[in-house]
Amino acid sequence: MDFQSLVSKAKDLLGKHDDKVDKAIDKAGDAAKKKFQGHDEQIDKVTQAGKDYDFSGGQQQQQQQPPPPQQPPPPESR
Repeated sequence: MDFQSLVSKAKDLLGKHDDKVDKAIDKAGDAAKKKFQGHDEQIDKVTQAGKDYDFSGGQQQQQQQPPPPQQPPPPESR
């Protein structure tokens, strides 16, 4: 297995388990706050960025979006 395959597999798994990833990010953020006291604001920003990141590579977002609304046909000109 080459590195690119490993990265692809990891992204696929992360994209399918967002809830578990978010819990792990929260846990890491809490540990960082204990170790680096006084930097809570910066740690919160990084933690939120990690939660907002789309690990699925956009595949998950494409599946969840509803189809675009249909537009009525243009009026006929006479």
